[in-house]
Amino acid sequence: MSGRKFLVGRVTLSDRAASGIYEDASGPEIERVLRDFFDEEMEFHARVLPDDRTAIEETLRAMIEDGLPLIVTTGGTGPSARDVTPEATRAVLEKELPGFGEIMRMKSFERVPTAILTRAVAGVAGRSLIVNLPGRPAAIGECLALIAPAIAECLDHVAGWRPGLVADRLAR
Repeated sequence: MSGRKFLVGRVTLSDRAASGIYEDASGPEIERVLRDFFDEEMEFHARVLPDDRTAIEETLRAMIEDGLPLIVTTGGTGPSARDVTPEATRAVLEKELPGFGEIMRMKSFERVPTAILTRAVAGVAGRSLIVNLPGRPAAIGECLALIAPAIAECLDHVAGWRPGLVADRLAR
C-alpha cells in the first residue's frame, strides 16, 4: 500500500445506538476484527446512524466520494420495518456481489438457524467495496473471517491495491 493508511468507513445502523439508549458495540468490533485480519495500518471513519434510508444513502455516498476503499455497515439487515440497510446500499451500488451475503448466511446458519433472516448485501460503487454485516457483535467476527480474503481480492480489482492478510487468523 506504499505507506498510506488503509481507509475504512464503518457505519453502525441502529435507532437505539444513534439516540444514546445504548452504546455501539458492533462498530468497535468491526475495527477490532479488521485490525486482526489485515496487516495494514488502518484509519477508520466511523458513523452511528438511525435506521433512516436517506441518511444511510447520503453517508455511503459521502464515504465513496471521500475515497474510502472499504465501507462496512453493521445492523439494519433484518426483516423489521425499520431495517433498510440493504435497500440503502443497493441504491448506491453499481455492481452487486451476492456471494458475500450468500456465504455469510450459509455459514452462520450452521450455528444460528435464524441467520437466514439477514438480508445483507455487498457490492462496488466507484472504487469502494461496501459490505453489510449483521448487527450482533459476535456475528461480525464470524462473518469477516469468511469474507476477508474476498475483500482483499476485490479491493485489488476496484481500488488498485491488495491489503495484506494475516492468514492464520482467517476461517478455513
